[in-house]
Amino acid sequence: MSYEALFAETVLMRGHQGDQIDAYLARPVGLTAAPGVVVIHHMPGWDGPTKEIARRFAHHGYAAISPNLHFREGKATPQENSASIRAAGGMPDDRTMGDVQAAVDYLRTLPYLNGRVGIIGYCSGGRQSYLAACTLRGIDAAVDCYGGGVVAKAEELTPRQPVAPIDFTRDLQCPLLGLFGVEDTRPSPEDTVKTRDALDKFGKSYEFHTYDNAGHAFFAVDRPQYRQAAAIDGWDKVFTFFGKHLR
Repeated sequence: MSYEALFAETVLMRGHQGDQIDAYLARPVGLTAAPGVVVIHHMPGWDGPTKEIARRFAHHGYAAISPNLHFREGKATPQENSASIRAAGGMPDDRTMGDVQAAVDYLRTLPYLNGRVGIIGYCSGGRQSYLAACTLRGIDAAVDCYGGGVVAKAEELTPRQPVAPIDFTRDLQCPLLGLFGVEDTRPSPEDTVKTRDALDKFGKSYEFHTYDNAGHAFFAVDRPQYRQAAAIDGWDKVFTFFGKHLR
């Protein structure tokens, strides 16, 4: 049997405007040319399931980092931080993108990186993954897992989130994978069609998959919304996609 090991820890990094925030870094032991992945957590926060996703990527040979985008709330639990963010009107896009860019840059400093970095996000993180793929530098592939708000009506925009990510589609810089549930309402299947139309309009490289009998958060093994068949196939598509574009 071949030796197999992972190393995972909390690290400190400089995020938006140089703020020091914490992040969770997981990597395989012994590899010298690992691709990198930034894991953008969902609205429930920088929690145990998010860190488990980072470790899953490490198990498959990736260096994965998940920045704590709610760090500045300073509450005792991810749930309290999430409630504080919701009460304030959601995550500010400029700050979030600053933190995600910092995570991409952090991975690119690692001596064992192969030079390629992808991003993946879930729920609000899926929206942020789409936005990052259109507006940040150094991203080679992006995955949007049921990102609500990529398509937004004018009345849904706020000072914290002033532009719908779909409006940046012209600037998408890398291949995109989207995974959705037909029973979801945010994004709805209609929203997914609008996003497809925008990607087609600008000739972007993408693949979308929408699963029957699945709604929002179908990847979340710790929540009632988990759908085994969709999640298993979704993970297979994620690793096939990243294997193609990051290895």
